[in-house]
Amino acid sequence: MNSSDFDRRFDEGESVIDALDLSAARRPRLEQRRVNVDFPLWMVEQLDLEASRLGVTRQSIIKVWLAERLERRRDPAGIAVADPTSP
Repeated sequence: MNSSDFDRRFDEGESVIDALDLSAARRPRLEQRRVNVDFPLWMVEQLDLEASRLGVTRQSIIKVWLAERLERRRDPAGIAVADPTSP
């Protein structure tokens, strides 16, 4: 399929998924890397309570809270900014 046909099908609301090679698809900057973090017991217990209250896993709540914190540290262009209070 050429690009004109692809564009036409897409613009008309037709599925174009069959024209894509998804075997090499990537999600830039969303690749996963496993990390291990040790938390004090009281923190794990609090995380578990909050996760249970929200009906999510401990891992999910940690990811969401970290993402929220990191997003607050970005400037409007999406660049992480240094914390002026840290050494």
